[in-house]
Amino acid sequence: MILPRFVRKMLAVFRGAVRPVFIFLVISACPIQADEVLLKNADRLTGKIETFADGKLVLKSEAAGEVTIAVAKIQTFSSDSPIQVHLKDGTVFNARVFSAAQPDHFAIQSTETLQAQLFRLADIVLINPPAKPKPKWSGDISAGLTSTHGNTRTESISASANFRKRTENDRTQLSADYARGRQEDPDTGEKMTTQDWWRTKAKYDYFFMKKLYGYLDGRYERDAIAQLDRRVIVGAGGGYQWIESDDMNFSTELGVASLYEKFDNQDDSNSELSAQAGYHFDTLLTKGVKFIHDLTYYPSTEKFSDYYLTSTAEVRANFTERMFTNFKVIFGYDTTPAPGQGSTDVKYIWGVGLSF
Repeated sequence: MILPRFVRKMLAVFRGAVRPVFIFLVISACPIQADEVLLKNADRLTGKIETFADGKLVLKSEAAGEVTIAVAKIQTFSSDSPIQVHLKDGTVFNARVFSAAQPDHFAIQSTETLQAQLFRLADIVLINPPAKPKPKWSGDISAGLTSTHGNTRTESISASANFRKRTENDRTQLSADYARGRQEDPDTGEKMTTQDWWRTKAKYDYFFMKKLYGYLDGRYERDAIAQLDRRVIVGAGGGYQWIESDDMNFSTELGVASLYEKFDNQDDSNSELSAQAGYHFDTLLTKGVKFIHDLTYYPSTEKFSDYYLTSTAEVRANFTERMFTNFKVIFGYDTTPAPGQGSTDVKYIWGVGLSF
């Protein structure tokens, strides 16, 4: 049947108008993809799963914003795109999550067997954890000044610096101490040096396991009053980090070291192989008050009664977030000191510092 030209034209216009409407209706009928959380009271929440930590899931929706849901209220959940899930046993996967028929569980599709694997909600530790910040150097610098004028005239300065960097696999530490003091004779006016020394230390730890590590370290010391031209110690060994936290740290170490000593009033120097044993301990005594202590023992491998021992104890008190005052005691004992000098050497440092 041949339709009039006018009718054919009207049908073409109708078809052109209906097609967009039909497409719009089909799209509108399709569900909008979103993450979904099914609660135990049968409520369903949709949006975007942001994070999960400390037993709480954060879901962001356009209507309600960020909603925090305790895991105890969740029956199951799903995601429309891969999310990163960390479990208590150390398992980590980045995959799309599906709702599970079994309460308090969720499922993922195994890439190997193409079958669903069930996991307990209670085993989740983290979801989409924030990226770990890039390790940075931290440390502190302190200095002290003492000056007396009257019956006695004395002047002394001291300074200390500590720098450290901790990553997931290693730890680097650098430190230095310095002090110089003079006293004026009231009768002659002559100034006499009462202390003139400095020391520096560098240490590198590599963690083979969470607590077990190997280390390399070195020390360099000079002390004009003790006639010590230089003491150089280079060591290596292994250590165990018993405790590592913001409030307390404790580690022990055992290794070997090469110890070299040269005294100003001796022509010959002394170089020997020694064992090396020590520990480091620090703890918060109260809020803002910290105690730090370390000790290292170097007995000669040829004669254990010939040894060098060094220890440092420090109390540090913060009076602002970054500013602090500290009192440090440095103890040294050398069974073979310079001729005419004692084996025991104790140094005291008080200062005010800034941490960063």
